[in-house]
Amino acid sequence: MRRGLRRAAAAVTLAALAALTTACGHEGAATPSSTPSGYADMKQKVDAAESAAAAADRDATSDADR
Repeated sequence: MRRGLRRAAAAVTLAALAALTTACGHEGAATPSSTPSGYADMKQKVDAAESAAAAADRDATSDADR
């Protein structure tokens, strides 16, 4: 009896997930050529963080302080 109940619950859960995925998947989907708002700012911040990390790495491996 419990096994049947678990299977039924699993089937209902899978059906609900499939319905949600199908219903929500196409609305407001971004086209590949579009970029999200704030993307340029985010990219600039990431580039700055990568640059700072590279500078810190160079600093840590240099022999100037030794």
